[in-house]
Amino acid sequence: MHNLDEIDLKLLNLLSQNSNVTTKELAQQVNLSSTPVFERVKRLELEGYIKKYIALLDPEKLNKGFLVFCNIKLKQHEKLINNKFIEDIMQIDEVVECYNISGDYDFILKVYANDMRHYQDFVFNKLAMVDSIGSTHSSFVMREIKNMHNIKITSY
Repeated sequence: MHNLDEIDLKLLNLLSQNSNVTTKELAQQVNLSSTPVFERVKRLELEGYIKKYIALLDPEKLNKGFLVFCNIKLKQHEKLINNKFIEDIMQIDEVVECYNISGDYDFILKVYANDMRHYQDFVFNKLAMVDSIGSTHSSFVMREIKNMHNIKITSY
C-alpha cells in the first residue's frame, strides 16, 4: 500500500461501496477532473488493488436463500489429497466460497441451496463423491446480521 495516496484510498473505498458509479461521479467526490480519476482507477486495476467488478445477486429472490457453512475435515493431510479436494470443490456450483482454515477443520465452504432438501441432496450426491473428505459439520444460517463486501481502507 506504500504507493497509494489519500485519493487512491478514497477511490478504493468509493468503488468498494458501489462499483457502478461513473468516473464523473467519482471525480466530483475526490475533487479531481475525470481524466486523472480514470487513469488512477485503471492503475489500481492493473496493480491488482481492484480484482474485478461484479453484481451482487439476491439469493432469496433467486430461490437460493438457504445458506450453510460446511466445515470439512480431510481423511489425510497429503498434498495430492489436498489438491484433489480443491479440484473437486471447484466443480460444485452450490459452493460459492471455500477457505483453507486452521483449527479443528481443514476447510470451510459457503454453500447456497434452495432449501434443506436441496442441501441434503448436495451432501449425499455431491459432497459424498469427494473421496478426500473424512467428515463434515454443517451450520445453517438462521439470519444474516452483517455482510459487507467492501474492505474499509484508512490511511496509515
